[in-house]
Amino acid sequence: MKRAAHTLTVVGLDPGLANLGLGAVREVGREVTCLGSRLVRTTPQQSQGERLEVIYGAVTSFFRDHHPDVLAVEGQYFHRQRDVAFKVGQAFGVCLLAAQQGGVTVAEYGPMQVKQALVGTGRASKAQVGYMVRGMLNLKETPESHHVADALALALTHLSARQLQALR
Repeated sequence: MKRAAHTLTVVGLDPGLANLGLGAVREVGREVTCLGSRLVRTTPQQSQGERLEVIYGAVTSFFRDHHPDVLAVEGQYFHRQRDVAFKVGQAFGVCLLAAQQGGVTVAEYGPMQVKQALVGTGRASKAQVGYMVRGMLNLKETPESHHVADALALALTHLSARQLQALR
């Protein structure tokens, strides 16, 4: 009797207030494919509430389109400017709310953990991460936005971490 291949859908999220990257991948057995990605943009001309509403709407819509099992996010935010950190934190909060309301599990990974998982070194450049995302997902070109590349990298990191945990 043949066993059905395990399927897992992961959405990666690179949080930001002005630019927020989303990327969805699906693992079936050992094969990983890119389901889609999106760059969500807001502007300083919008009120803070409008910007958060745009982000919340885009994330919930992306979840409806891709039905993720897991949301992989960057778990460490360090900004020299407190007001920037506060605004990014608000954007991150509405994304966590969307995940909670959608019944999506959240997994956090640090920036060095993502670079290590994809490139093999925690000091990899954004270009190296984008190149590896392109190769691992068999994309025709590297994602135009580094926010989208980072989101896809987070999703791939979750799959890699899950595989390593299964080996233990």
